[in-house]
Amino acid sequence: MSLTRRLFLRNSIATTAAFSGLATLAGCQSNAITGYLNQVRGYGPLQRDPASLFDLPRGFTYQVISTVGDEMTDGLLAPGDFDGMGCFSRDDGRLVLVRNHELNPGQAEVSPFGANNERIGLIDRSRVHDWTADGLPNLGGTSHVVLNPQTLEVEDEYLSLVGTYNNCAGGVTPWGSWITCEETTVGPGDAARVEHGYCFEVPSSATGLVEPVPLKAMGRFRHEAVAVDPETGIVYETEDEYAGSCFYRFLPNVRGQLAEGGRLQALAIKGRPGMDIRNWAETGSTVAVGDWLEVEWIDLDDVESPNADLWSRAVGAGAAHMSRCEGIYWGDGETYFTSTDGGPSHLGQIWRYQPSPLEGQPGEAGQPGRLQLFVQSDDPEIMERCDNICVAPWGDLIVLEDGNDDQYIRGVTPAGQVYTIGRNAASGPDGEKSEITGPCFSPDGSTLFFNIQRYPGRTFAVRGPWGDRSL
Repeated sequence: MSLTRRLFLRNSIATTAAFSGLATLAGCQSNAITGYLNQVRGYGPLQRDPASLFDLPRGFTYQVISTVGDEMTDGLLAPGDFDGMGCFSRDDGRLVLVRNHELNPGQAEVSPFGANNERIGLIDRSRVHDWTADGLPNLGGTSHVVLNPQTLEVEDEYLSLVGTYNNCAGGVTPWGSWITCEETTVGPGDAARVEHGYCFEVPSSATGLVEPVPLKAMGRFRHEAVAVDPETGIVYETEDEYAGSCFYRFLPNVRGQLAEGGRLQALAIKGRPGMDIRNWAETGSTVAVGDWLEVEWIDLDDVESPNADLWSRAVGAGAAHMSRCEGIYWGDGETYFTSTDGGPSHLGQIWRYQPSPLEGQPGEAGQPGRLQLFVQSDDPEIMERCDNICVAPWGDLIVLEDGNDDQYIRGVTPAGQVYTIGRNAASGPDGEKSEITGPCFSPDGSTLFFNIQRYPGRTFAVRGPWGDRSL
């Protein structure tokens, strides 16, 4: 966001040249992919990848950075179910990807320790957050991938958090850490010995397994992702719950020190307590695309929620009723987040929240923040089930899909118009297309990183003429 267009274009041209030895997806028009629609011109038609991994427009290149099951430099195996991811720049100039693994204890075939835990002796067992009743480690967590910024060669790769459960997405912080989120509310029983459903903080500077500390004041629910306002340190949280969900904010007691506790609140529409804004055909449309709604925030109690009922209690207290809120990312003084099955056709919504000038402070009620329905899809060829998102250096949104058919990367302009950037070309054994996850850009804006979660699961880097999209 801080790059000038001139600097961004210069970096894009330079890094594209450095990338010329990789798999270039050039081709004639006959190679073009069909089955998607653009509302505005993007980067040109998608071209079929000869390797059948990922289809991109002409002039763009990809590199596979990491694959599930690769042996990492700590001797463990790259765990499965790659999900949310953040990119950081280290003091020595190296890039660091911090990557989530949406795993539960039953997925031993993609465990970092091997299918029979034969490599578990390589770690300090006291750093495993939780175990099953049978003494097996919970497998969710994060890994670090350290890259050469020019060649994108992996120089180091290691496990950095383990023993958590279904780590879905998360978000970067302005102070250089990654917040990883458990998308579950599993409690003590066969699969766990402690309650799950929390956020954990992992420094990008970590060189191995960190001490797992659940950030309990941020709430216990089916967490998806977070975004932090760099001006205030307030953390915004999404919830991927099917029956209903809320949009939350966390006001930390100490800015930048989330483990010190704070206050959790849920967003409500001012003057419309409990308003259902899903716009489902079966519940009725209440918000039009482009509409702005003034908001207020409701204090929540019992946020560790032993009955896993936080969202329903919040809606009962007046919070807005949403569904499956997933990806979230901080933009230029505002945040965007998705509702994967919002809208009359359950094809997805993108919301935009602009905070109050007095966000979280006395007097906020007189200058309330506001929420806008930014995009709502009614055609799966334009966008189907938006999930993880990030804001591109040129100001557009990068939106990843988790739909029923083909999975695309879409771009969304500041005017809310959608165009297509790429498509997952690989399939599973039954022809399934895995979701695309974890979008993030390198700090210089030249490289888009993302994951294909399964079959077998890969981390990609894409470079190309990002600054050349014709408006």
